[in-house]
Amino acid sequence: MPTKEFMFKLKLSDEQSREFAMYLNSLSPSDLLFGLRFAYNRHAAASGGYLMPGRKSMVKRETHLLSQDQAKWRLNNWKAMIKTYREKGYSYPTISRIKKQVQKIAGQK
Repeated sequence: MPTKEFMFKLKLSDEQSREFAMYLNSLSPSDLLFGLRFAYNRHAAASGGYLMPGRKSMVKRETHLLSQDQAKWRLNNWKAMIKTYREKGYSYPTISRIKKQVQKIAGQK
C-alpha cells in the first residue's frame, strides 16, 4: 500500500507538543487512527447528549452508605424516591438499578 505524508499545524503548549510527539513516534499509524476514531466518537456522543458515563457510580452514590433500615424506608416510600430521582435527572433504567441495589441492602432479594 502506498504511503501518504501529511503536514498540519496545531497550536500546542510545550508540554502538549512533547506529549504529541511522543505519541506520534511510539504508536503505529493503525493505533493512532484507532485512538483518533475513539476520541472522535466519544466527542460526538458527548456533544450529542447521548454519552452517559458513570451510570454505575450514580447507583453507588445513592446506595453505598445506606443501612438496612434506611433501605427499607426507601422501598416503603418508593414513589417519593422516584420523584426525587427524576428531579435529579436520573433515567428510569438507572432508577430501576438503584431499586435493585436498595432491595439487596434491605434483604428483600
